[in-house]
Amino acid sequence: MWVLFLCLAASMAQAQEEPSLLDLLGGEEETTEHVTNAFKSTRVVNGASMEMLGAGVLDFRILHRFGKFSLGAYQLFGLDNASMRLAFDYGVTPNLMVGVGRSTNKKEIDGFVKYRILWQSTGKKTMPISLLWVSGMTVNGLKDPVGNPEVEPLFRRRLAYYHQVIVGRKFSERFTLQLSPTMVHRNIVQNRLIPSELYAVGLGGRYKFSKRAALVWDYYYAINRFPNDPVFNPLTLGVDIETGGHVFQLHFSNAVGMNERAFITDDNGSWLKGDIQFGFNLSRVFQVVKPSF
Repeated sequence: MWVLFLCLAASMAQAQEEPSLLDLLGGEEETTEHVTNAFKSTRVVNGASMEMLGAGVLDFRILHRFGKFSLGAYQLFGLDNASMRLAFDYGVTPNLMVGVGRSTNKKEIDGFVKYRILWQSTGKKTMPISLLWVSGMTVNGLKDPVGNPEVEPLFRRRLAYYHQVIVGRKFSERFTLQLSPTMVHRNIVQNRLIPSELYAVGLGGRYKFSKRAALVWDYYYAINRFPNDPVFNPLTLGVDIETGGHVFQLHFSNAVGMNERAFITDDNGSWLKGDIQFGFNLSRVFQVVKPSF
């Protein structure tokens, strides 16, 4: 009797542990799929994109921009002049990255922190957008950072800060669009007519037209610039070309600077007057640390 009872209990336990026929026919459990490759780089062209580096990934970036076409034939339409920025960006976690860079423009050093709050996804957990926060600081390295030799070049006067929110969505495999409200604060400006805090809204996008190439663009509209200020808003058009571990970008821009403080607040030229500069960005990524999660 006891033997029969034990055999019956064992068979019932085995039946509970083994999957039923309905379980086998029901398919796999639904998972969450995060959207990737909204952009092929962590920057659209000038401004930050909604894309992030993976954990333990180092991105070495070379940004190069020639002079203005309007300089004419004597300056080979700007090719005799150039400015550049070297940068190292690093993915700390899938949702956190940091970066530093140095520009020849104003001999400026910059650094930033970028954090992803929401990640666009489908499946079990659906999120229609990606939401990111970027904060950065720049240090002007010129001997006379203010442009006035009578003003003492204190370190705090060399500093500027910016904060940015990025709201983006990858609508399809070909098309991505993002909006970037931004605030730039400069500790000192040239005169009282120039606001210390400049507010701008950026619009960036990507349209992939072949397997390895895409059209990219970004534009920043300054909201509270002084009405008679001759500075134009930065508009940049480019083409991304993927070549293995590299992303090579050719672009045209009316902005000299290549960090947020520079391209939003500096003296940008007019596209209609030929104040356009040809440039290229080169990005090479390395997996330097294998993530433990």
